[in-house]
Amino acid sequence: MSLLRVAIPNKGSLSQSASDILREAGYRQRDDTKQLTLTDAENGVEFFYLRPRDIALYVGEGTLDVGITGRDLLRDSGAKADEALQLGFGRSRFRFAGPAGVYDDLAQLSGTRIATSYVGVVRAFLEERDIEATVIRLDGAVETSIQLGVADVIADVVETGSTLRQAGLAVFGETILESEAVMIVRAGEAPTGLEVFRRRVEGVLVARSYVMMDYDIPTVSLSSAVALTPGIESPTIAPLHREGWSAVRAMVPRDGAQRLMDELFEIGARGILLTDIHACRL
Repeated sequence: MSLLRVAIPNKGSLSQSASDILREAGYRQRDDTKQLTLTDAENGVEFFYLRPRDIALYVGEGTLDVGITGRDLLRDSGAKADEALQLGFGRSRFRFAGPAGVYDDLAQLSGTRIATSYVGVVRAFLEERDIEATVIRLDGAVETSIQLGVADVIADVVETGSTLRQAGLAVFGETILESEAVMIVRAGEAPTGLEVFRRRVEGVLVARSYVMMDYDIPTVSLSSAVALTPGIESPTIAPLHREGWSAVRAMVPRDGAQRLMDELFEIGARGILLTDIHACRL
């Protein structure tokens, strides 16, 4: 049986989260960060731990079947690979920034020098808007490039903006890219074993987003309760030994679950319980 070959970041902000989600999906993961490969024959997968910037290239060339990397790294690489699933972690925003009070519009980028670690992403953004500027590749922190006279503007990940403010910089213009961790495959291909792998990971994502809610409700209020907790397909309902009461079980979004408990209590529900879901298939 051929194994599905999957690339995982060997370090960086995506590495631990990628391994965590795969463990929750039932796959073995390395215990030693120096380990470069791991074979999980029982589940039909072989994992390769690679530099995050290289993953899209390996997948795009067909050397490996599937990869977990950032959307920013995928776009920057220019590799022939497509997103197969958004993974919901490693979110970041790319913005332009320049000396505070100097820049406030993208049109001002024309003729400037822009320092960034993501040349491919920035050049594509500029080309789409017919803006001509010089894009300079710098690895690591780029905030000091303006002070050192290397660039006029930078394009970088912005979280709180505190680092930029400390350097006397301010963001301007629209967001260049909203990034997050994604599962990728070679463009136009669906390797054998991909569907099972993706379904498992999707099951973890859903489990993280939902909880199981159980409660008892007077049967006369059942229709109102079901309207609040419709579940995925529909809730499970069973009569209680206590006459005039029913038990309800439904998956509900984790966000807002506490407020939902309050609303159910107001219409007469009692014994309301929330339970974590570790994995599921929908």
